[in-house]
Amino acid sequence: MADTKRGREKQARNAERRRWEREMADEVARSDESEPEFEPEPVDDEETAETEAEPSGEACHRRGCTEPAAFVVVERYQEETGQGAVEARAALCVDHTAEEGPTNLDHAYPGYVFRVEPFPETTVQKPE
Repeated sequence: MADTKRGREKQARNAERRRWEREMADEVARSDESEPEFEPEPVDDEETAETEAEPSGEACHRRGCTEPAAFVVVERYQEETGQGAVEARAALCVDHTAEEGPTNLDHAYPGYVFRVEPFPETTVQKPE
């Protein structure tokens, strides 16, 4: 069989398809595994403690809003370079949480997460 451009392109497509199928099979096999538990490292420095502290008791993250934050919105997506996952967190008031939705669906991957978590000490009353 002669070495032609069409043959090389076909081999490259087949190799890419096989690689993709292997990756998907690995992902499916790992889907039964639980996610590792997150254990934050102890914070020594006051400045670091302020930036990494849970946002409870803070004002809403949206610019110009002074309402107290009632929820934390979490979104985990694939970094644009494909090197790893990025987790974005924002403390929002009730009104701004209702407006929030997934924003990075174009960087979604099997471990993609979008969730809204209430602060444990916050009681939210539904508007009538």
